[in-house]
Amino acid sequence: MSGGEVAGILVAVFWAILVSFLAVVLVRLAQTLRATTKLVADVTEQAVPLLADASATVRAAQTQLDKVDAIATDVQEVTSNASALSTTVASAFGGPLVKVAAFGYGVRQAIGRKTNPEPEPARRTVIVGRTVPAARGRKRSGKNTRGSKD
Repeated sequence: MSGGEVAGILVAVFWAILVSFLAVVLVRLAQTLRATTKLVADVTEQAVPLLADASATVRAAQTQLDKVDAIATDVQEVTSNASALSTTVASAFGGPLVKVAAFGYGVRQAIGRKTNPEPEPARRTVIVGRTVPAARGRKRSGKNTRGSKD
């Protein structure tokens, strides 16, 4: 065997090893691509119904929000009407009711004074610029000057 033949055999073995290695790499790459394709198909198969459900949920939520908005508008209108009614009632009946209450209070006070007259205030004696209080506990017509009962 000559040096050229040995070199040819070595190159052929090297190419065989290189082709075998590339074949193994290509087989593994094909398996990875198949698994990736299957995974993408599964995700797509599950994502489409989920997206449809999410879209339906968003539409239902929008419908409910529209209803809540209508209710809030109605409540605001009712509150405004109640406030106006309260103001009207207060202005229509407030003044006269206060006058009737004041009149009733005055009548009660007048009747109370008629049945229980207030005692006269105690007399004070003035001595050279000083005021001397009346004697404490002095009885007038059977009553204490302070109005307490014996």
